[in-house]
Amino acid sequence: MELKFTQYDYSLKHTESYQDLKYLLHRYLIDRIDEDNIPLNDWTPEQIQRYVHDHVSRYVGQRQLAVTSFDLNELVEEMVNELTGYGPLQSLLADDLVSDIMVNGARHIFLERNGKVQQTDLRFIDDDHVLRVIRRIIAPLGRRLDESSPMVDARLPDGSRVNAIIPPLAIDGPCLSVRKFRKDPLRESDLLVYGSANEAMLEFFRKAVLNRCNILISGGTGSGKTTLLNILSRFIDKRERVVTIEDAAELQLGHNHVVRLETRPPNVEGNGEVRARDLVRNALRMRPDRIILGEVRGEEILDVLQAMNTGHDGSMSTVHANSARDALVRMEMLSALANFQGGVEVLRQMIGSAIDIIVQITRFSDGTRRIVSVVEVVGLRDGQFMLNELFGYDKIHKCFVSTKTRPSGPKFETDGGSSSMGEGGGAFG
Repeated sequence: MELKFTQYDYSLKHTESYQDLKYLLHRYLIDRIDEDNIPLNDWTPEQIQRYVHDHVSRYVGQRQLAVTSFDLNELVEEMVNELTGYGPLQSLLADDLVSDIMVNGARHIFLERNGKVQQTDLRFIDDDHVLRVIRRIIAPLGRRLDESSPMVDARLPDGSRVNAIIPPLAIDGPCLSVRKFRKDPLRESDLLVYGSANEAMLEFFRKAVLNRCNILISGGTGSGKTTLLNILSRFIDKRERVVTIEDAAELQLGHNHVVRLETRPPNVEGNGEVRARDLVRNALRMRPDRIILGEVRGEEILDVLQAMNTGHDGSMSTVHANSARDALVRMEMLSALANFQGGVEVLRQMIGSAIDIIVQITRFSDGTRRIVSVVEVVGLRDGQFMLNELFGYDKIHKCFVSTKTRPSGPKFETDGGSSSMGEGGGAFG
């Protein structure tokens, strides 16, 4: 393969020739490592860096390639990432501002930074390169990815969620999605800074959690449901025993008395699966004061509703839905898919008795995430859910509004029987 560079090529990193050079360099280094019998796993990062720098410099010099010192350093860094890290994704995984990484084949890498999705200039050499990196990511997790098992959903040691799918299911090449895990989780004060909520809402949430309201957080993908669930869970009294159930453990409660449970997918033979429903049932035998389910998405809905209706007040979960009323409809649908044997009215009565508060969170086109509605589930009237909106968001004036309506449920009653929520409409008790 002939490489052509000129000394005036200021965008070498984004040329085909640069990608070809990376490919050849990678093969060259692998050959040298095998020939020299280098134990990379036993070397320090400084030793690896020095070894790669020496051999990359020698390779470039022997072939008289017009590579600047800046490009040389870039090549060395990328080769180190290829040998010990995750290739083009290494810099993105190390960037705390990047929340999502999306790989659509070898040539298209997207990221989300500060709530906005953008395409990067990074790329893989080819589909095999993408596969090598994906397998390197999932190898420590004991998972496999090949034609017989072309999909994988896993969690990295730092809590980041990984999903990969390869041909023949992915037509345009291997695809990878990484939902990064924040090292420093957001807190209630961050909701104020980012304009996701106001002080009245936070005060209301604090009182609702302390008064053991069952709370359902509703929203679309990437709207911030899990982040908000994590924040609300921090309002729980430290003396209470909390059991969390998630597909990928993300919650960071900061409590001493927490039991964290995680589902397990089936193995290659299709055995060993542990579903969320199994964990919910097991959690009921663990003497929990509260159960926090990362997301309601299947047949576990029936066990969650029964738990909320039989002494496990203060439980919380999330659900994918576009509005508070849609969240209730989705719970009905999930219950039907779980072969609920009762009638519609009985099911709605169960849901209405179980859920006290629905919080709707939305991600806007500019990347911002805001709580657009806080609704109390009052009960049923003529077979329909009665909802009492307590807070909303005015999209025209871009501000939060309070209906100044007092919650009517028994969990919202004050010691003195007062019916006022206060001027902000967000506090009770």
